Parts: sequence; C-alpha cells; structure tokens
Amino acid sequence: MIFGLFKKKNHNQTIVNRQYATLTSAARVPFFYTDLDVPDTVMGRFEMLTVVMILFFRRTANSAASGQELAQEIVDAFFQDIDHSIRELGIGDQSVPKRMKKLAGMFYGRLETYAEALGEKNADKLASALQRNIYPQKQDAPSMRGLAEWMIAAEAALAEVSEDEISRGGAVPPQPGE
Repeated sequence: MIFGLFKKKNHNQTIVNRQYATLTSAARVPFFYTDLDVPDTVMGRFEMLTVVMILFFRRTANSAASGQELAQEIVDAFFQDIDHSIRELGIGDQSVPKRMKKLAGMFYGRLETYAEALGEKNADKLASALQRNIYPQKQDAPSMRGLAEWMIAAEAALAEVSEDEISRGGAVPPQPGE
C-alpha cells in the first residue's frame, strides 16, 4: 500500500526499547546514590543516565553500521525521555525547547570531557570532571573517584561485549560495587 511509504521506518524498536531499558536500569542502581555519592535528585539521575549513555555510545562508536544506527536510535529515545520528563515536571510547552537545548548541550559537553579522560584512562581527570558536573555549586563536594574508577572498568567490560550482543540490544554495563 502507498500509505506504508509514510510510516517511520524503525525496524529496531524492540531492540532499542530493550537496550534503553537496560541502560536506564543500570543508571538507577542504588549503589551509585548510596555509596558513590551521586545525589538522588532529578539532576543526579540525569547525570547518571548521561554517564551510562556515554559509556554505551563510546562502545558503539566502533561498531558496524547497525550498532551505530542502534546508538543513534537510543540517543533519540534518551532525548524523547528527557522531553517527557520535563513536561511531567510541569514545565510549560514554550519553555521545553529552551530546556532541551540546554540539557543537550550539557550532555554533549560531558560526552566530550568524559571521552577525553576515558581515552586516557585517567581516573583523576575523570573524577574532577564528574565532580564539577555533578556538584557545580559545591566547593566541598564529595570525591567522584569511585564513580570514575567504575566508569573506566565499565568501559573495559563493555569493550568485551560482542557485536552480535550489541545488535540484539544486550549490552549490559557491570554493576558497581562488585
């Protein structure tokens, strides 16, 4: 039928949903908030979801085209989820685009900063960046060294995930504290 031509082509929706759910679950592990000093607030949860997404995107950056396509669809799902959350918080329709632009800028800024430190496997540099981002107003903020070390270990673990597992939406970051 001709109407089928106008449907959004999204053959990966089940895989995207499964992988996105896995990543969001990983970002909500209580250990981050109880033992690694991430604040259990809206922004703290945004920061953790950003961390987990960045680790996933770094893993899929070297994947085949299907893995990169999946990563792009997960980025889209991430920002749709943020948009939905902003609206649930009662932000008016006219303010949403401005907030989304700000959050997207924050995300991509963190991606660049964390990627540099992760590429160097520099836990001190990564901990410092995490501390600045997670506690921007606090001079005596807790150390983010434990989170930085987990990120470096998680990136190494995700590097071992096969391309087949990536294509099926089965990339699972390791649990912190294990």
